[in-house]
Amino acid sequence: MNLQQLEYIVAVDKYRHFLKASEACFVTQATLSAMIKKLEEELNIIIFDRSKYPVQATVVGSSVIAQAKVILDEKQKIFDIVHDNTNNISGEIKLGIIPTLAPYLLPLFLTKVVKKYPEIQLTISELTTEEIKKQLKNNDLDVGILATPLNEEDLTETVLFYEEFMLYSNAGNALLKNKLVSPADIDPSDILLMNEGHCLRTQVLNICDMKKNIKGNIKLNYQSGSVETLKQMVKLNLGSTILPELATSNMSKTEQGYLRKFKAPVPVREVSLVTYKLMRKQKLMEVLKDTIQGCIPDNINKTRNKEVISL
Repeated sequence: MNLQQLEYIVAVDKYRHFLKASEACFVTQATLSAMIKKLEEELNIIIFDRSKYPVQATVVGSSVIAQAKVILDEKQKIFDIVHDNTNNISGEIKLGIIPTLAPYLLPLFLTKVVKKYPEIQLTISELTTEEIKKQLKNNDLDVGILATPLNEEDLTETVLFYEEFMLYSNAGNALLKNKLVSPADIDPSDILLMNEGHCLRTQVLNICDMKKNIKGNIKLNYQSGSVETLKQMVKLNLGSTILPELATSNMSKTEQGYLRKFKAPVPVREVSLVTYKLMRKQKLMEVLKDTIQGCIPDNINKTRNKEVISL
């Protein structure tokens, strides 16, 4: 058994295809297949059920692959330890970020990272929470920036900040007469939501206790994949929505006049750096965390002192 064989079985498990796995490993399919067959013979087990399409791991094969990932991660950590003990801040960070954060958070820190750390290579993808979790576990991403807590044992969360949720409505909403609003006062049928799959949708439903009656008497059943689109729909007097604090930072004074904060306990969104439990690139993660927190506006909470809305 050798590390190369372990890399091959992890690749086949990832791509569910021997040819695609061999291309990703830069070897011929014959070489990859022969090395995996040799490992199966050594262990006296079948790792992959080749009769199925796409290829699937057997029960025992899945356990072997899981352990192979641990071993390969530990191997990489040796290189990371050496790298972290040098004074050079360099390397690649593959970052996933949810779409409801990306337009508002990335502009705050990206320029600083690029200018201050020119030898860091950033690869950024906008993905849903579920896709980020999946790619973290497959080592396709190094880190995710998303709403937490996720409550998953194999993921590590490092809180960056807490942003308040706010009601954004239009001139026809009587709630705007108040300085503060209560979730109980909000008409659920007036709320515009994100599409299914976005954690912000779940949080808004939780704030307004709408999960049971979401299919009720909704005035406009419009569901968006973009926070900016929701804001435009509100401006057209087609309903109200609930926004995280950073999403209100680019509003004009007129638009801010249609924002209302919530009464205590104030609902907030917890935003964290999330890594796989066998975290690598420790030095780069510290640089990323410190840079982001240093760029967050002073009015955004760095410590938890309000009610975090669950996902």
